[in-house]
Amino acid sequence: MASNPRNGRPYRRLCTLQRALGLPCWWCGQEIDYQITGPEAGRHPYAFTLDHETPLSRGGSLLDPANARSAHRRCNSQRGNRLTTSQPNASRRW
Repeated sequence: MASNPRNGRPYRRLCTLQRALGLPCWWCGQEIDYQITGPEAGRHPYAFTLDHETPLSRGGSLLDPANARSAHRRCNSQRGNRLTTSQPNASRRW
């Protein structure tokens, strides 16, 4: 059975490195409360979470540091798998 890659050492190391930078949320620009850790961090909307600039569902790399961003849990959830730039709307005329 395949294990969850987000539980592996490389992913945890990437989270630790991103957390050590102490950056604000890349989505809303507000400060992140990095003091929230442990089980509380899984529920608190302003806790740190690792976000990916190019979502994994759209071909982004899970472990690429260039794709990693610091975000609030709430901002990461609200963003979903949307890209940062707006995509051109498809024409309704076929």
